Amino acid sequence: MRKLYYTSNILLLLILTLIVSCKESKTTRTTEEEAKPHKKIEYKKPASSVSFHFEKTKEWLETNKSDSTKLDIAYAINRTDKANFAKMDSVVIPSDFSGDLPYYLPFPIHVSSLEEVEKVLIFSYPTQTFAAYENGELVYTGPTNMGRKKDPTPTGLFFTNWKAEQTTSTFNDEWDLKWNFNIENKLGVGFHQYELPGYPASHSCLRLLEKDAKYLYKWADEWILKDKENVKVKGTPVIVFGSYNFDGPKPWYELVNDPKALDISESDIEKETQPFIQKILDNQKVRAGEEAVSP
Repeated sequence: MRKLYYTSNILLLLILTLIVSCKESKTTRTTEEEAKPHKKIEYKKPASSVSFHFEKTKEWLETNKSDSTKLDIAYAINRTDKANFAKMDSVVIPSDFSGDLPYYLPFPIHVSSLEEVEKVLIFSYPTQTFAAYENGELVYTGPTNMGRKKDPTPTGLFFTNWKAEQTTSTFNDEWDLKWNFNIENKLGVGFHQYELPGYPASHSCLRLLEKDAKYLYKWADEWILKDKENVKVKGTPVIVFGSYNFDGPKPWYELVNDPKALDISESDIEKETQPFIQKILDNQKVRAGEEAVSP
């Protein structure tokens, strides 16, 4: 009996030790996960306070055509690409080019209300710009040309679904779309590379510079299908908000009088995204579970 008693005690001690060890291991993993820092990018601020002015395009290009950094910032400020920039009579130019691109475009670098959202892509119709966020941190931004007055881009919450490095437009089979990522399958709306004339000119899609379209093509997630007819998990959330004044001057012209005229604040983003946050988090949870069980 005494031998059995000692044996039982030893087994009990072993079991208790294993339980404590498992709890400690779980606690350690949880602590490590909580302590894991989110991606944070340090962007270079301009050396001085930035103001804007108009310059004759041809004259400005003669002096700056070999400076790729200045060109990229100037294209983005004027919501255009290389070919269309050169066609413009005058363009908006900053007084200081020493900063990184986010300091010349409207979106905030950090949004506290998005810290739980792993990924979200946001398009601003009024400013014709987009921003990609990871856990509230801006990871990428650039210009866009969205839907024209006759064919406006729909606003609200969407999710990326299928993508193709090159596909043909549903409006015109002569239009080749590079780095296309669809966000509204039935309406055929997506973001992709195409010429940026410097104003909303598309048939509802969201046009991008090629380097930006390629980045988002790789950055965003495709949907996961259950079968040919049903979606198991949606892709990356995409929010399109606001409206464009098609009858007024280009909004970025206002920068000449007020450098902060187009700024989008954290509270602005919170207001536009708050109605969709729960739906985004629910899909994020489903995706995490699906990826956890995938081989």
